[in-house]
Amino acid sequence: MTTYVITVPGTFVHGLTDASRADMERRLRPQDPKNTDLGESEELNLLTVGEGSTFSVRLEVEADSRAGAEAEAVRLVSSALRDGGFSQDDAPLGPAAVTGIDREF
Repeated sequence: MTTYVITVPGTFVHGLTDASRADMERRLRPQDPKNTDLGESEELNLLTVGEGSTFSVRLEVEADSRAGAEAEAVRLVSSALRDGGFSQDDAPLGPAAVTGIDREF
């Protein structure tokens, strides 16, 4: 298994309240990339929200392949959004991308 740091972008169509942000971060905290060497050295934030309510979620995911890690990250983010009251139309996601790899040899 390999540990990946995956970035999943998206947009909060109707914005994001402080309470919703805290809830989302709480739901995703177990996958916080600060637990990895890359996340710690690069000071990666779990959830970054930019102008226009665009956002990036960075997660630590263990998987056998890059594609598997990306799919798992999208699943985790989608689930956290849905559980937080955001439909797919309220917070559409972009394609996931590998931000870093922490492989043990």
